[in-house]
Amino acid sequence: MPVIRSELVIAAPRHICFDAARSIDLHMESTSKTKEKAIAGVTGGLIERGESVTWEAVHFGIKQRLTAVITEMEEPSYFVDEMVSGAFKRFRHEHQFFPLGDNQTRMIDTFDYESPLGVLGKIADWLFLETYMARFLIERNLYLKRVAEEQFRRLQE
Repeated sequence: MPVIRSELVIAAPRHICFDAARSIDLHMESTSKTKEKAIAGVTGGLIERGESVTWEAVHFGIKQRLTAVITEMEEPSYFVDEMVSGAFKRFRHEHQFFPLGDNQTRMIDTFDYESPLGVLGKIADWLFLETYMARFLIERNLYLKRVAEEQFRRLQE
């Protein structure tokens, strides 16, 4: 069961980072390569605890759907989304935000998942899936960093 963890320092207060990470609209912008779009549940704005979103995207040339629900949230410190249906056997995605002072935030993103298909899924993880997911999440987080920093700069002007 792979666990992908990334950590970024963002030059913006944590409430801005927190809202960027739970924004359905920014999620769609940041995942435009896979044509990810929200098609059910919360389809725009900020998602809240107990709410769900169903995503449709193209990964590995295959159109897929995945539904996740926000199972935990403590604003502006962290939130957790967990898959309730989709291609994975399961996943838990934790987003944490720590203030660093001087309007900076440490964002820690932990994606803990299990592939379907038993041994075949473990082989897929080893061959390509874990690397693919890590790159996907890092690209998304770098996008969120740029947006949050730009938004904070505009607020300071």
